[in-house]
Amino acid sequence: MQWRDGVVLRQIREWPGAVEYAVSLAPATDPATEVRALAYTAMVGRPEPGDRVVLNASALLKGLGTGGLAFVVALPDRLPADAPDSPGHIVKARYTPQQQMFLAVDEQDSPHHHVLRDAESLDGMPVVVADLHSALPAIIAGVRLARPQARVAYVMTDGGALPLAFSRAVAGLREAGWIAATITVGQAFGGDHEAVSLHSGLLAARHVVDADVTVVVQGPGNVGTGTPWGYSGVAAAEALHAAHVLGGTSIAALRVSGADPRERHRGISHHSTTAYGKALLSPALVPVPAGGGQLAALVRSQAARLAERSRADLEVVEIGTDGVLEALRHTPVKLSTMGRGLDEDLAGFVVSAVAGVCAAQRVEPVSAR
Repeated sequence: MQWRDGVVLRQIREWPGAVEYAVSLAPATDPATEVRALAYTAMVGRPEPGDRVVLNASALLKGLGTGGLAFVVALPDRLPADAPDSPGHIVKARYTPQQQMFLAVDEQDSPHHHVLRDAESLDGMPVVVADLHSALPAIIAGVRLARPQARVAYVMTDGGALPLAFSRAVAGLREAGWIAATITVGQAFGGDHEAVSLHSGLLAARHVVDADVTVVVQGPGNVGTGTPWGYSGVAAAEALHAAHVLGGTSIAALRVSGADPRERHRGISHHSTTAYGKALLSPALVPVPAGGGQLAALVRSQAARLAERSRADLEVVEIGTDGVLEALRHTPVKLSTMGRGLDEDLAGFVVSAVAGVCAAQRVEPVSAR
């Protein structure tokens, strides 16, 4: 870790659980420089202009993309107020100086423990799994296009950011009513519900949140190494396994690009072909756009080859795209993937949206549950 002292200059913006500040680095460590710093208010309190702050500047100094800013570690001149006493003993970010204790939805003190103690099935609930966090708004746009009143739960895994508050997209989707509830699983934290495991998080989505559709995606900050297996999105296969084991309808959202300069990510990314073609062992639906131009045709042919070569039973499903572009243009949050917006990489968002449409088409009527 690379530590820096700073002084808060002003607040830039805030959303639930997080505040972004302009901070001046102390001259004792660096030439006076203004940087962006993020404070998670549940962890460090709420800095004010003029406060001295201790920063973790490692990602900032490395020039990383998604997480390339400083993080407030502490206000050394004053302690934040203690959180109110509450039940719960599940620790996340375990055995680190930043560990926190939560009431998990599945633990004994939870008011939902009796429900999850006996829950064994998702009752066919569609579960859409994607690689990149940026797919989330597009998937939900597709769900709402086909079923506007659907209750959508978001399950955030711990492959990327651990604090849910890091995602401005989730904050915007939650505020707009596009997400009924958020559930953070594993070491991820900060959702409306915490869960010890992905399996119990999925069961909570179905039986506590009463979701029609659940979307499982890691937090922002996908990690990749340019090697076949060294990327955090490979865990998408494990999420599909969990959905299948619990009796859900598993839907594998493809990672697709028509603009990525890296050949391995053009058309269907090697991340999807590895996760769904090599790591996945259980059945899943693979939605692809029907019609369209040359790139859509390429995606369909690549998906067919993926299904032929996969160790799992993959069913490629062609989904019509009527209304999809209009739905994507009216999301309550900005669409962006790997620094590219909707018009710069349309294919990726369209393929994510048709995964949402596919899920909505498979929601059972309430009377059938």
